[in-house]
Amino acid sequence: MLAAIWGIESNYGDNVGSTPTIDALATLAFDGRREAWARGQLLAALRILQGGDIERARMVGSWAGAMGQTQFLPSSFLAYAVDGDGDGRRDIWGSVADVLASTAHYLARVGWRAGEPWGLEVTLPERFDLNRADLQVRQPSAQWATEGVRAADGTDLPALAESALLLPAGARGPAFLVGTNFRALLRYNSSTSYALAVGLLAQRLAGGPGVPASWPRDLAPLSRAQLIALQTALNARGFESGAPDGLVGPATRDALRRYQRSAGLPPDGFPTLELLQRLQAP
Repeated sequence: MLAAIWGIESNYGDNVGSTPTIDALATLAFDGRREAWARGQLLAALRILQGGDIERARMVGSWAGAMGQTQFLPSSFLAYAVDGDGDGRRDIWGSVADVLASTAHYLARVGWRAGEPWGLEVTLPERFDLNRADLQVRQPSAQWATEGVRAADGTDLPALAESALLLPAGARGPAFLVGTNFRALLRYNSSTSYALAVGLLAQRLAGGPGVPASWPRDLAPLSRAQLIALQTALNARGFESGAPDGLVGPATRDALRRYQRSAGLPPDGFPTLELLQRLQAP
């Protein structure tokens, strides 16, 4: 799992970013959508410099202030970074020991459960209620089994106390049952696509299978402008999705499901160009 995060965040240390962290955060704090957040991160970065873990010239990262080989924000560094090689500094830019120890500490502190899988690919029974395929609908994996949910490889579902179903490509794509460790990955990065990518890469690195189910590659992801248009159209038809912002959150998925049910479509809450065209049709 650590190798997967490390690989996705920086290609195993090859690309940690080149933007000076202080400059990036000062710019965002002065003129950005999240000025208060950036100001707090800037102060955290200054405390890191004050503590002597890194020199300013080496404190570089992304344009948004994420730093080091596994892209910690300054506040995350202060909370979770540790000295893995015993040299007295927490160097997530140059020390692999510090990088991996700090990332492991982060996951452990946000709820990672040792010995429990992040999730697995599953198959759903016919006529399954897709309204229940939502990360907010959680129950023991044994209960999902009684509803006909099966592991894709035919084995018994692992014991997951609070598991949920994820349909990353809607009803036509693969289904995953995810648990507490998937939510820990979301604490690291709140994107479900990111957490799924990490989980699947870790699975492959460990010698496990890929994803046997077919992905609907003909379903191109909607652009930000198209998502705003979809949210606007949902609101206009009385399916309230909140202020159109181009971000698919719980309100948008719920509105999409309500529209899909009204139109006799599978209520998977997955935005597609076909749905946008239907909503915009006179």
